[in-house]
Amino acid sequence: MSILDAFKRLIGRQAPPRAVSKRGFDAARVDDLTYAFQSSTAAIDADINAGLERMRGRARTLSQNNDYAKKFLQQVVCNVVGPTGFGLQVLSSEGARLDTLANTMIEREFSAWARRGVCEVSGKLSFVDVQGLVAQAVARDGEALVRIVRGKEAGNRHQFALQLLDVDRLPIAYNVNVLGDGNRIAMGVELNRFGRPVAYHLHQFHPGETAGGLVAGARYERVPATDILHLFRPMRPEQRRGVPAMHTAMFRLEMLGKFEAAAVVAARKGAETIGFFTSPDGQAPLLDGTDANGNQISTSVPGSYDTLPTGYDFRAYDSKYPNEMYGTFVKHALRGISSGLGVSYNSLASDLEGVNYSSIRAGVLEERDAWMSWQNWMIEALMVPVYEAWLSTAMLAGAISYSSSGSPLPVNKLDKFLVHSWQGRRWAWVDPLKDVQANIESINAGLKSRRQVIAEQGQDLDEVWAQLQAENDLAESMDLDFESKPAASNDAPAADAAEEPADTSEDATEGNPSP
Repeated sequence: MSILDAFKRLIGRQAPPRAVSKRGFDAARVDDLTYAFQSSTAAIDADINAGLERMRGRARTLSQNNDYAKKFLQQVVCNVVGPTGFGLQVLSSEGARLDTLANTMIEREFSAWARRGVCEVSGKLSFVDVQGLVAQAVARDGEALVRIVRGKEAGNRHQFALQLLDVDRLPIAYNVNVLGDGNRIAMGVELNRFGRPVAYHLHQFHPGETAGGLVAGARYERVPATDILHLFRPMRPEQRRGVPAMHTAMFRLEMLGKFEAAAVVAARKGAETIGFFTSPDGQAPLLDGTDANGNQISTSVPGSYDTLPTGYDFRAYDSKYPNEMYGTFVKHALRGISSGLGVSYNSLASDLEGVNYSSIRAGVLEERDAWMSWQNWMIEALMVPVYEAWLSTAMLAGAISYSSSGSPLPVNKLDKFLVHSWQGRRWAWVDPLKDVQANIESINAGLKSRRQVIAEQGQDLDEVWAQLQAENDLAESMDLDFESKPAASNDAPAADAAEEPADTSEDATEGNPSP
């Protein structure tokens, strides 16, 4: 039945009397207009089990070949992790005062561990690199796997390192309803009766690798959940695996990519002089590349003019595509894509045409709130577990010692040193002067603390003040004075004029100009 027939049927039906009308939700209505509106009551894991592998493969293809998908992944890494990664601030205290000495030592030791060649078992990645790859994997693949390696295998004096695993190592098709101990396996994740992960069954090798002509990942390795960080952002309760963050935008991304490719080809052909040879008698030209007189029939190339065979005419084909609606259509499609990706259209499309300070600020504020939500998730899912596991292992190994005495931090005070915070990257504004002035007024009014303002800029107050003190001490030792002085106003009189004696004439004292 066509849409027109369905519409005619609806018009032809007699509306029911008001007295017998039924209450309900239009979203649940079933009629000729909603018959194709699908609904599902399946568990989220059932949908993921059926479609995750294909979604992930398509997301990876888009990230490799689609400009906007690549730009989205760059935005995720740039805005969630940033150029320097998350900043650690240890907040252990003695009574009401921060234990500055211990906090500084722990932060310094963690920074030494986070260097490339130390924190990750392959020796190729720094901790900032690990953060970027995890954020990118969650956006593209829907989830990321990080394995914790302890002991001598870690290859450093902290006896603690990380191993990044491709999420393909966690099999989607491996499901066991009931194990001997009452646990079950859902898509490679072993769960207890409460749904808490207790182990992960991983391919020993990547399933895409081959060894001796056989799939190398055919055997599974059971790894306790205490040694695995399985990172994904769930959409529903009882969800065991993650889905790509770009899943709702993937269809439009693919169709827009194909549309733009076709438009480019059409524009190229339209820029060339192409057409058809015609003859009065309707005979087709000879197929051997020559006319009846033996003249060569050549293909037209840019910058040259050819002579048609005797008796033939040329009918040009003039392509008007892409027309003036091309840009409007692409912009409309990108707006839908940016909504699905959760980013602003202007940043995804690199299009600042027609925006002003107020409009772009409103859009940026909403987008930055979304990025900070990503950051908070990353802190809880990756940064906090890594720090807590690193600190306990490093303290047991005696890798963190007081610089003065050389004695290690006491293990029995582990809970004290676990108190810490992470600060994600922050962004500068288009007009930073207004924001600085607003922060100064908030501090003076008691609405914000200096620590809060500095933290919002992605910095540590203790470090900033220590740097200021060091600069002041150095400047004083070199007899330098950098005290800020108010700049002269553009409307202020010149210095020479300021030194002239004041005019005490009667006209001047009354405010009238002197003759």
